[in-house]
Amino acid sequence: MAEFGAHLTGSVQTARPTYFEVIAQEGLMIALRPAMQYTCKILAERNPEHLGWLFRYADELYTILDSLLQHHFLLTTAASFSENFYGLKRVVIDGKGREDKTLSLPWKQHLLSMFCLVVMPYIKIKMEKLFHTFKEEDIDGYLTSTSDPLTRLKKTFLFVYPLVHMSWEGSALAYQMAYLFKKSDCHSPFVHLSGVKLSNLTRADMLNLMTKNETETQETTSGMNWLLEYSKKFLAVSAHGISQGLSVAVFFLQFLEWWYASENQESRIAVTSLPTPPPPSLSVEHDNGKFKSNICPICNRPLTNDTAISTSGYVFCYPCIYGYVKKHQCCPVTKYPTLHQHLIKLYLPD
Repeated sequence: MAEFGAHLTGSVQTARPTYFEVIAQEGLMIALRPAMQYTCKILAERNPEHLGWLFRYADELYTILDSLLQHHFLLTTAASFSENFYGLKRVVIDGKGREDKTLSLPWKQHLLSMFCLVVMPYIKIKMEKLFHTFKEEDIDGYLTSTSDPLTRLKKTFLFVYPLVHMSWEGSALAYQMAYLFKKSDCHSPFVHLSGVKLSNLTRADMLNLMTKNETETQETTSGMNWLLEYSKKFLAVSAHGISQGLSVAVFFLQFLEWWYASENQESRIAVTSLPTPPPPSLSVEHDNGKFKSNICPICNRPLTNDTAISTSGYVFCYPCIYGYVKKHQCCPVTKYPTLHQHLIKLYLPD
């Protein structure tokens, strides 16, 4: 079946994958996230009022879809989606260094693999965004208080995170170098943490996977209820379709990642693509009631430290709009997707 080892990189396979194969399968998963984010961004730009939440929760949506995909492939092929795409499998290593070559992962290795494949990248992305948010607060002078416990915690995070990030990337580089020079069987610290190593699929493995799939299909049709049966079939067909499609579109995904690299930096919205909202009149209806053009729509007081949102053009008090965007990631009036880099301070003449 094409689902199993959809992209074999050579006609002669050895047990140990090449450095190109292990790096290429990691690059494949890195390319999928920007493609997902770009799709959510386009939908949010087309209908910001109703689909803006796709942009705000793009990371969560990707994590949910990624967890379903990885769970299916780990359960059926003993490999992640990208590893199976390049014809690789995960081999369990016990405490004595012996290999379990069966095409099934114990639940311990399965759960550890899910944690390293899905949860760890999500935590890393959220930590990076949190670091940039706290850095902006520090630059704007909001982290000057030494008596506030939350402020001290944020400043501690600003000091500790670069060290954690350096250790994270440094350990990954060290494992890759050790794997390249055949000093280690694991190319990544997270593969090592999962208690497995990567190996190439053999012809016998692929035949066993096909037989296993046919057997499970027969058992499902004979004994399971219809809802669970169709759920498993839908997940299997979806995973198979993605694997088949990517065998043709993988280079197109890489092209998208390069083409939209600058536009996707910090997951920015293209401001010019959003429809121009109507200008505020002297009295405009809003969630908080009526407000005038020189009144902040959030606090209903005269504007202080005027700050405009580039996505909509509306003006607010800087402390008000900063806190609102941090919590809701949208404009309070138009509901257009908005991030902190869309805030523009206005310096009026005396």
